[in-house]
Amino acid sequence: MKFAVIGGTGLIGSQVVRNLNAAGHEAVPHAQSTGVDVISSKGLDEAVAGADVVVNLTNSPTFDEASLAFFRTSMENLLAAAQRGGVGHFVILSIIGVDRVPELDYYRAKVLQEDILAAGPIPYSIVRATQFMEFVDAVLSWTSDDDTVRLPATPIQPIASKDVAEAVAGVAAGAPLRGIHNIAGPEIFPLDELGRITLSHKGDKRTVVPDPTAGMFAAVKGDVLTDRNAHLAPTRYADWLS
Repeated sequence: MKFAVIGGTGLIGSQVVRNLNAAGHEAVPHAQSTGVDVISSKGLDEAVAGADVVVNLTNSPTFDEASLAFFRTSMENLLAAAQRGGVGHFVILSIIGVDRVPELDYYRAKVLQEDILAAGPIPYSIVRATQFMEFVDAVLSWTSDDDTVRLPATPIQPIASKDVAEAVAGVAAGAPLRGIHNIAGPEIFPLDELGRITLSHKGDKRTVVPDPTAGMFAAVKGDVLTDRNAHLAPTRYADWLS
């Protein structure tokens, strides 16, 4: 099978391309660096030409209200190009619990992306994943200073990007789900505890201070970003840190 992986040079996309090619498929990465622009549509028809499956792993450059326009325009352009190209399966990556945090602009934008895909003309699959282990350092940096890191106790179920990429590649190589496949890490941590584990492993002497108002995840109520019934990936956080 031939796959056009849009956003195929990023953290997840590059691994999806490797996994699909290793399985004997032809997966081609496309991104702005290869001349493909999902907003202007530049290069889209050429990118999806002859592809059986489009995997869209592009992401908004911001997490604010502008992300809504990004996902609306990019999805409309990609779906139109895929339909012209006769693509039979369209796959996106989304977030577990994304439809349960309307307070966050970025999450509302990802829901919009899902809705546009589901209402579109091409059989589809949505892979929803929990928060990436690779992003924990960035989360800590949002609310840190020289001495402390302030974090809410939001339950988080971190997953390794390689496990996400394997799930996306597997779904993309299968029949369209016309629905959602959930994948999550094997463990759930309060975010502040995850911060302490991370700093301790790195020998970072800063103190984690519980703060229910700190950072983006302060807007999350309850355990909506976790899913004990999801397919559980194998990589544990301590093993990933090591």
